[in-house]
Amino acid sequence: MKKNTRNNLLIAISYSVILIVGMVLGIKFIKEQGYGVKKSSQLATNSNEKLDEILHIINRNYVDEINTDSLQNLPIDSVLHQLDPHSVYLPPTDAQDMSENLEGNFEGVGIEYYMLNDTMMVTGVVKDGPASQAGIKLGDKILTIDSTMVSGRNLPKEQLTGRFRGKAGSGVSVVLMRNGTNVQSRLMVTRGKVNISSIDAAYMMNAETGYVRISKFGAHTDNDFAAAAASLKAKGMKKLVLDLRDNGGGYFSAATGLADQFLPENKLIVYTQGKHEPRTDYFSTGTGAFQNGKLAILINENTASASEIVAGAIQDLGRGIIVGRRSFGKGLVQEQFAFGDGSALNLTIARYYTPSGRSIQKSYKKGYDAYKHELDERMMDGELTGDRTSFQDSIEKGEGVTPAPNRKPKGLGGIQPDVFVKLDTAGYNRFYANLVSKKVLSDYVFNALTTRYNASFIEQNINNFALSDNDFKDFIGYIQRKNITIDRTQLYNSKTVILNDLKALLCRYYLGDVGYYKSANQNDNAVKQALINLQ
Repeated sequence: MKKNTRNNLLIAISYSVILIVGMVLGIKFIKEQGYGVKKSSQLATNSNEKLDEILHIINRNYVDEINTDSLQNLPIDSVLHQLDPHSVYLPPTDAQDMSENLEGNFEGVGIEYYMLNDTMMVTGVVKDGPASQAGIKLGDKILTIDSTMVSGRNLPKEQLTGRFRGKAGSGVSVVLMRNGTNVQSRLMVTRGKVNISSIDAAYMMNAETGYVRISKFGAHTDNDFAAAAASLKAKGMKKLVLDLRDNGGGYFSAATGLADQFLPENKLIVYTQGKHEPRTDYFSTGTGAFQNGKLAILINENTASASEIVAGAIQDLGRGIIVGRRSFGKGLVQEQFAFGDGSALNLTIARYYTPSGRSIQKSYKKGYDAYKHELDERMMDGELTGDRTSFQDSIEKGEGVTPAPNRKPKGLGGIQPDVFVKLDTAGYNRFYANLVSKKVLSDYVFNALTTRYNASFIEQNINNFALSDNDFKDFIGYIQRKNITIDRTQLYNSKTVILNDLKALLCRYYLGDVGYYKSANQNDNAVKQALINLQ
């Protein structure tokens, strides 16, 4: 096999792993990015009425001039695909899930679970949530919910999750088996509102540098960040790494609110404009929680919409440095129009522009399908792996690291980083992808590692312990017991990645998302580059 062909194959396989890990995010990019400005009152209920109403809504609100006469006889999805990739129709369940995800609260019990050997295992309990108050603990195995057996039945996810959801104040009976015992217990959990912070993780990386990870922009992201920043500043934070990688967007107002946390008064953060929407400017208030310290923002090809608003403002105004790879390139703003049956239309009503006047929306002239696969093209043409020299960062070009005003993204869309960090494909091969797709890594953590390492050890040694060669040998035996054919060459080429992943998953089990990122960031090249450039 020719060298170039072999390299392209490796890249393709590597990227397939990334797509497997992030497939849920990929779906959200088309459905959620730049989620609207406001919600409208409820509209029509049946299909014909909906289509007529949608065409009226388009005429009155769409960002560009559009001839709706040519759309009269098309199905709803086809109508919207004629507009842009982010105007979408959401069925009732999708609309509800999206709203709950971004609002940061829902009515339920507040647990995370994992189906281990066909048994529902509790892997997370929301602090002070209904499940926690009822006594459900990490590692518990849930056998029945009310009178329905949920373990050993291979029930689809929606049937499992739906059994915990319900009106606040209603009760749900749970039979569980405590971790390490064979004794069954019955608990009654009273459902309630479960509040979840939009901050995935916030901790001190060293004596002066804090780290904050945000994966979506919900209704309370700016307030959640302000609380996290206050806590970190009390611990000595003078510099900050803000991780917006894989952040697909969310509320527009949350993006402007977060950018406001870093800027002095009366700085233009972003402006929006559309055919039916006059230009609206959004300025900083000067009341932010982190206006003065050094700032690095991490982005990648999955950083989109609201997160690009923040990165674009910080870059244009010279407030911080952007580290990573070119962002997704979504510069459209949606408004949600709700229908009587709970479904909704997310319609693009405006474009947003960074302070220097940049529209970072990438082209969708080649059609909906081509737009969805644009990230694949970046992988194959070498942009993500650094094989394409036009994507070198400003340091490599000898220009220093100060963000230049009016930086242009070369017409390709997205925010171009000041410091480029290539996608690391080492160890990501077909065998590793197979382990991920079959959930072997997670199964091994919950089956084996949680019995070998306890919570106190992980908490005390998270920064200086590594899984041993004996752990790896035991993992190989576990794979063999799963009757998975082992490719020894690919297995050992992936050894470092596998051990790092296993440790991070173990840390997440005991310490939550903070533990996961504390572990994962120790070997993260983008984080390392951010720390170097904050010195």
